[in-house]
This record gives sequence, C-alpha cells and structure tokens, in this order.
Amino acid sequence: MQILRKIMDIRHQERIKIIQELYAQTFKSQSVSDKTAAVIDKQTEINTLIKKYAAKFPVDKIAKLDLAILQLSIYELIFEKKEPPKVIINEAVELAKEFGSDKSYSFINAILGKVYGR
Repeated sequence: MQILRKIMDIRHQERIKIIQELYAQTFKSQSVSDKTAAVIDKQTEINTLIKKYAAKFPVDKIAKLDLAILQLSIYELIFEKKEPPKVIINEAVELAKEFGSDKSYSFINAILGKVYGR
C-alpha cells in the first residue's frame, strides 16, 4: 500500500510539473519536458474538444491553470491512455482542488466526463 502511494505521489508531482510548464507556456515560450511538448503538439486537437464540450466558455476565457489541467488530462485520456480514465479524471479534480478556484474542480470534472463519454 505504501509503495502504491509513493508511485501515486510521483505521478502527482509529475503532473504538477507539466501543469506548471503548460501554464508558463501561455506567457512565454520556454524549454519544456518531453511530455509537456507532447501535450503542446496536440493542443489544437485538445482545444477543439474543450471548445466542443465547454461551448459556453471560449478557450481564451478559461482560467489558464484550469486550461492547463484540462489539456494535460485530455491528452492522457485521448492520446496517452496509460492510466484508467477514472484515475485521470480523479487526479485532474484533485489538482483543480489544490491549485484552482473554488469552482475549478466541478468545471474540470464536467468537461472531462463529457470527453470521456464521447
């Protein structure tokens, strides 16, 4: 159980780093990790999904941190597929609770639920 928790903590820390890089990328282009680069490479497709399932919220009006969490999570759900979808969505919700606003986690959960159920 403790080994599993340590693995989850490592993955959580990696996701935090990627979200930070995606967030920083919105302000200034900089060098990023391989996974962040992979997310950025798929950003057009990812943002199309966000536009589709968050039609009331233009991508450029979504809080940058929430957008980074969504982009990473959608990348993991659609392109990477290494983790079970429920784990990815739960992790995104936890990151939103940790770093986002009071309403971020419910917004992110709703969008990811729609993307997963598509």
